[in-house]
Order: sequence, then structure tokens, then C-alpha cells
Amino acid sequence: MLDRFKNSWVDCARLLTTARRIIDVPSPTGNAGAALDELAAILAADGFHVERVAAGHDAAPALFTRLDSGRPGPTIQFNGHVDTVHLPFVPSAIEGENLRGSGSCDMKGGLAAAVEALRAVRDSGMLKAGSILLTAHDLHEAPWGDGHQLDQMITSGIVGDAVLLPEPLHGHLPMVGRGQACWKATVRRPGPPVHEVMRPRNEPNVIAIAAELIGRLMSLDVRLAQDSNSPAGPPSAFVGQIHGGEIYNGYPQECWLEGTRRWLPGTDRHEVEREFRGIVDDLVRESGATIDLMYRLVRDAFYLDESSRFVEVFERCYAESSGKPLAKGPKPFVDDGNSFWSLANVPAITHGPRAGGQHTLDEWVNIEDLVRVARLYAETATEFCNGPATQ
Repeated sequence: MLDRFKNSWVDCARLLTTARRIIDVPSPTGNAGAALDELAAILAADGFHVERVAAGHDAAPALFTRLDSGRPGPTIQFNGHVDTVHLPFVPSAIEGENLRGSGSCDMKGGLAAAVEALRAVRDSGMLKAGSILLTAHDLHEAPWGDGHQLDQMITSGIVGDAVLLPEPLHGHLPMVGRGQACWKATVRRPGPPVHEVMRPRNEPNVIAIAAELIGRLMSLDVRLAQDSNSPAGPPSAFVGQIHGGEIYNGYPQECWLEGTRRWLPGTDRHEVEREFRGIVDDLVRESGATIDLMYRLVRDAFYLDESSRFVEVFERCYAESSGKPLAKGPKPFVDDGNSFWSLANVPAITHGPRAGGQHTLDEWVNIEDLVRVARLYAETATEFCNGPATQ
């Protein structure tokens, strides 16, 4: 059945034009308003009614549009972010079989494929029930964004009955994923910077205290790793950076360290945070140092019910298009699907084009696979929304 979208309705040139137009608008997280404006203009020129909503982020109002059949039925949502990590901007370019540029992989290319799927369904006239909701937003990429714009959209009711997210993951169907928080702890002492031989013995040694905190977090990590054999991987406490001092023989005033905390579905994220803060508070009491802790939720954990009709439809459409089933596996990162499940219990499938270089200056996405994703999204949407009775 996917053949009906194979050549007639999905337009590769139109898809690429859309992708390049939004790639060529710089959109670092927190400042993606111009890219959202560009996408809104593209959709409006195509005849779609676009609505904007600040959702707690006036600098870059999110957008949404609907393709409605006019008949009762479920709503499938195509959701994507237009913001990119804070790296120097790289404009779009076609090199061989790939499209390159900032956000081409993560995830403006995939979002353009979702837009093309929306057009294909409309032009085909094959949507006989329900509707398709397309949403795009800012504040996805941590640590600059915390996802609260999308969270407000979800809690305010701008959400479908099932969601497709074209993030660059295509080799398996992610069924379970860990939640994540970012943290930064800064250890300080009260006195001025001095030479090491003049250091006051009654003031805390910030590097030693930071080292003690690392030790306690590593002990937590070891314990957490023994608690689960989940396919998502174990819960974890991770330290990725430590910085202190200005010169080899200066007695530093502060030392900071930074990392992540991850947990599994079924774990109370609030309890995870309380435990983490308790470790830091205990060390403050014991050492006499000041420790300023920044702890920021990125996304809660994720789970996908493989018995849901949405999963069955997606797997069938994928198998029909590829000639083989899609393997199941874990979600290696956190994405917006975590929010849809944790906030609204909505099934969300992450599946995008073959791509690479995310969070680098060398992002790319395969053009042929963009077309594949557009066709797959169009077929999944019509099959899911039309339902068994109208097929």
C-alpha cells in the first residue's frame, strides 16, 4: 500500500527546498524564532492554516497546523524541533547523495520530510477519517533548552493520539529509554586567591571536596548499575567535566564539576533529584564548603507499548516499504517522545532518516532516505487515521 505514495505525491525537489529554507535560517536553541517564522511562511504558502503559540517562550512562538478529514477519527501528530546546538552556523549544501548544513541531521531534514508527508496526504485525498497535526518548536536541545515549550503545548491540549518524531534514528524501533537530568556543582571557599604556601589551613580545599563528591557519585553509579538489567541500559550518575584553579601552585577559590543523572521508567524523577541533592547537602555539612548545585530536568523516562495499534500500523507500513521487519531496541538518547509519554501517556515513535554528525559542524542527511521517511509517514498517518473500518 505504500506504493501509492511512492512517486505520485511525495516530491523530492519540494522536500529539499523546504529543508534548505529552514536550514539556512540560523536557529540556536532559545533563539529559533526566525526559523519557525520561515517554516510558518512555507506552510501558509502551501495553503495550510498555521497557528502560533508562545507556550512560555515569547522569543520564538511554536507553530501548529492541522490536516482534517472532516470525519471522526484519531489524530496522528508529526512533531519536530527547529533549534540547533550552539555551534558556528553552516549553511545548506548538497554534496552527492547528502544534504548538509546546521540542523540537517538534527532535525530540520527530518522535519522537512514530515512537512512533505503532510502535503502528500493532502494532495492524495486519501485521508478519510481523523486528522494530522504538525507541530514545531524551540527549546529542545539541552542544556540551553529544557523542553518546557513543548511541555506546555502538550499540557494545554496541542497533542495527538499518537506521535511520529523524525529524529535521526532509523535502525530500530525504540521501545524504552532512560530519563535524564543535567547538573553542575560549584564548590567554593570564602577567602581570596593565594599562593599554595600561603593557603589558610582552616578553609576548605575545593578540589579535594570536588574529588570527594566525584567519589560519592561514582559509588552511586556502581550501585545503580547493579539494580537493573533493562534493555535501556542501567540508571547512572555520570561526571563529564571538572575544572578548578588558575595556575599550578595557586590555592583555588572554586572548583566546578558537571555531568548527568539518568533513570529508568517507573522511577520517580522527583525522588531521583532528592537523592542527588541529599548527597550534595551531606557533603556541605561535613566539609564546611559552599556547594552551589544546578540540577535541570531534560526529559523524564520513556516507554512504548508494543501492543498498541499505532505500533502495529507503523511496523506494518515499515515492513511493506522495506521488505523486512524493523528490529526493536532501546532509545539511546532523550527526545520529545519522552515528554509525550510521561506527560500525556501518548505513544510516540522516534524514526527518522539516515543521517549523522549531529551536534557537530559536519551534519548530513541522506536525500533518498528523506524521501523514504516522507512516504512512510504519509502511509502510517493514513492507515492509522482511517482505521480498520475504512481500509
